Amino acid sequence: MAGKILIVDDQFGIRILLNEVLQKEGYETFQAANGVQALDIAEKYSPDLVLLDMKIPGMDGIEILKRMKAKDQGIAVIIMTAYGELDMIQKAKDLGAITHFAKPFDIDDIRSAVKKYLPLKKV
Repeated sequence: MAGKILIVDDQFGIRILLNEVLQKEGYETFQAANGVQALDIAEKYSPDLVLLDMKIPGMDGIEILKRMKAKDQGIAVIIMTAYGELDMIQKAKDLGAITHFAKPFDIDDIRSAVKKYLPLKKV
């Protein structure tokens, strides 16, 4: 396996699309529709990289990011936001997110970013 990736998005279609594309690239993938699921999967499976949507009902992406980084400072996180959420993007980067993508994103850009950043996981 090339690495473990957790996809966190409340939109089913986005999770399925990312899951299919990344599995074809040889990655082991996990999916979460909300923050509680995301934190549970991160705890159980220690993903190398997280694709994290910022707007999720119940627990927003900033809170999920904070909790993941508190458990594993080395986890690589790429955030996904609606276009123009500059304050949230900056806050996420201050908390350790490595890059961001505005929705709708180009799937090839996500694929390239995963290849680029996945080796950043620190033990």
